[in-house]
Amino acid sequence: MDSTTVALVRHRERSKSRPCGAKLNSLVNFLASLLAAMKDRMQELRAGKDSDDEDDDDVTVNLIRDQFMDEFFSQVEEIRDYVGKIAQNVEEVKKRHSSILAAPNSDDKTKEELEKLLANIKVTANKVRSKLKAIETSIEQEELANRSSADMRIRKTQHSTLSRKFVEVMSEYNATQSDYRERCKQRIQRQLEITGKLTTNEELEDMLESGNPTIFSSGIIVDSQISKQALSEIESRHSDIMKLESSVRELHDMFLDMAMLVESQGEMIDRIEYNVEHSVDYVERAVSETKKAVKYQSKARRKKIIIIICCIILITVVASTFGGIYG
Repeated sequence: MDSTTVALVRHRERSKSRPCGAKLNSLVNFLASLLAAMKDRMQELRAGKDSDDEDDDDVTVNLIRDQFMDEFFSQVEEIRDYVGKIAQNVEEVKKRHSSILAAPNSDDKTKEELEKLLANIKVTANKVRSKLKAIETSIEQEELANRSSADMRIRKTQHSTLSRKFVEVMSEYNATQSDYRERCKQRIQRQLEITGKLTTNEELEDMLESGNPTIFSSGIIVDSQISKQALSEIESRHSDIMKLESSVRELHDMFLDMAMLVESQGEMIDRIEYNVEHSVDYVERAVSETKKAVKYQSKARRKKIIIIICCIILITVVASTFGGIYG
């Protein structure tokens, strides 16, 4: 029963036994107390509503935050899958490079497979790049707003880890392309020697950078089948190098972004590695100390047992001695 109801019941009981004038005064007083009680009740209801609203707001904020982190971790898994796909394609590229260089004649099927792999790497790498950029922008905006939370630290750590893995995979891809170019150049140089044309590394680089395939055949007298085959392979390898350099130029902006990423993330990555290494050292030391403690505890327990046995023997001997004397 609330305060308003209580006041109403009391007023009815009192008014039955009072005269008319007294009843009027009583009615006025009752109305005043009734209004006060109603005012108090309204304040209680409002306070309860505000409390409920605050609780609802807290629940809503937590739900939104949890949903945001779930979406973030879905992005992390997606990026990790993309990076893994790039790594697999890089390994396939290496195999195609070896097959092309091992074949005496150009294999169109293998080259088509290689071009598809390179195109897939480019598309997937651009997806990873844009997603990492979006995460980085989101983190920067929160830092500008002076927001610091455990969730943001988790996002920064995940972003750094994914960025580093992406840089490693793309660096491996770049190294694979550079190695293939060098091997193609060596094949061209050997085939030029077969045709009787000797070149230095500098001269060969100038010829490759000219982009003119006929420059290799100038001054060469094609007077035998061997010379024809050598010239054909020179043109094929030169074409491979041209395509390779074109794909590298297409990824030029990405490699620049990666270089900046490595520079900006380097300190954070080093700090993470430092913490991980020291954590591992700490765990190893803790395990070692635990083993020592167990060993010392075993020794102490063994000593205690020996002392107890000695005491029992001593008591037995003393008891036997006194028994013999007084027996």
